[in-house]
Amino acid sequence: MSDATDTIAEARPGRASARARRASRREGPGIAPYLQAAPMALVFLIFFVLPLAATVVVSFWQYTQYSIEPAFTAQNYGDVFYGCLRDLPNLCTTFLTYLSTLKFCLIVWACTLTIGFTVAYFLAFHVHTLKVQVIFFLLCTIPFWTSIVIRMISWIPLLGRNGLINQTLISMGVIDTPLEGLLYSDFAVVLALTHLYTLFMVVPIFNSLMRIDRSLIEAARDSGASDFQTLTAVIIPLAKPGILIGSIFVVTVVMGDFLTIGIMGGQQIASVGKVIQTQMQFLQFPLAAANAVILLVAVLAAVWALLKLVDIRKEL
Repeated sequence: MSDATDTIAEARPGRASARARRASRREGPGIAPYLQAAPMALVFLIFFVLPLAATVVVSFWQYTQYSIEPAFTAQNYGDVFYGCLRDLPNLCTTFLTYLSTLKFCLIVWACTLTIGFTVAYFLAFHVHTLKVQVIFFLLCTIPFWTSIVIRMISWIPLLGRNGLINQTLISMGVIDTPLEGLLYSDFAVVLALTHLYTLFMVVPIFNSLMRIDRSLIEAARDSGASDFQTLTAVIIPLAKPGILIGSIFVVTVVMGDFLTIGIMGGQQIASVGKVIQTQMQFLQFPLAAANAVILLVAVLAAVWALLKLVDIRKEL
């Protein structure tokens, strides 16, 4: 009887392996997955959770012109929104600053999405060799090996009053006097931010486009769909995870940016990051921490709204 049972088990390896899998699931995953995740969890705890907790704690401290006292108070948050309710329907300085930051965030997001999707689409569907794709990505990442300040300063000889663009337009007779709005303006800030962060949109969108089954595109074309219909009905819906990930990268970085806005805006354009930097320069750390916490809440709200558009865990 035992020999017969062994013979049946050998003849049905699929059932035996299924029983083994069920037995292993009952035993549990063990400690190995936790040990593998421990180093990254430790890094996350030290470099993200602890600094964030410290920022929240400091935001409730008291401060004067000469000292900081670890005493609990909510006055810092009241100072951030001081006069905002009283001045309604007029907007207070805090709301105007957030609107200015949100304006740049939306414009830069639209620019990076348009350019990033176009570049990723070209690489995914018109460049068919991996070697050329790798070379293109290496060329795109070369600027990331240089300082952000250097990359921004490189625009000044082009956009300045006596820069290359103005001198070229004057020599061609297009304009008589140099254009003033090219540098130290909203245009310069948007241009620099787009230049800095477009790659954050290209990479995730390219990854999503490369995962699209090409037979779906062929089926759409065989059904009589035009290129535009195929793009809007097949490619863009399937690329939503990449678009969402790239959007989160761009939104979170631009919302907290102060260096680019300060340099390219000539220190004349308000942003939340610039306000926090100024408060830290004047040693108003509790007030700066309160502003940072409010900015974090605003960024998390924006990310939550983006995640509501696409269930990224389901799509991936």
